[in-house]
Amino acid sequence: MKRLVTGFCLVIAAAACAPAPPPPPAPPPPSTAIRDSIRGPYNAVKDNITKSLPLVPDNRLTFRATPAVRTLGQLFGHVADANYLFCSVATGSKPAGVTGSAEELKTKAELTKALADSFAFCDGAFENLNDQTGAAAVTIEFINNMPSTKLGVLAFNSAHDWEHYGNIVTYLRLNKIVPPSTAAQGGQ
Repeated sequence: MKRLVTGFCLVIAAAACAPAPPPPPAPPPPSTAIRDSIRGPYNAVKDNITKSLPLVPDNRLTFRATPAVRTLGQLFGHVADANYLFCSVATGSKPAGVTGSAEELKTKAELTKALADSFAFCDGAFENLNDQTGAAAVTIEFINNMPSTKLGVLAFNSAHDWEHYGNIVTYLRLNKIVPPSTAAQGGQ
């Protein structure tokens, strides 16, 4: 019996001294594959639009292709306004410090700041989402209460920016300015 008790105590002591099992591995970070696939085209259009504005002489910001459409300056302002509008839906918050419409801005410096700030706001929207949180349902109230997801709204914004980059390209071409997307390819 003494041996049995001693053996039992040795087993208990050995178990108490044995190393603890390793902790389970940390779960992998949430996927961002879908977010990143939407962010790629957004980054490309952001780059094209922000590189376009410096190409425009100040006196051409008032250029209008036809009387019934926005001026070139108003197009840049509209992109800034829309970035805030769409990305506010994705973030659930209004951007701080934004008042009025960027379409009413007149100088290249004002438009440059408005564009940079609006793209920074949207960059934050992308940065704060992953594929799971980006799948949250939202409603785009200003488009007939269209149902979407947070990432869907950001994709819609990217498409909207591409649409207006197409307008900007036309305006640049009408003013004999090579658009940045063409210049990057070595074209005229």
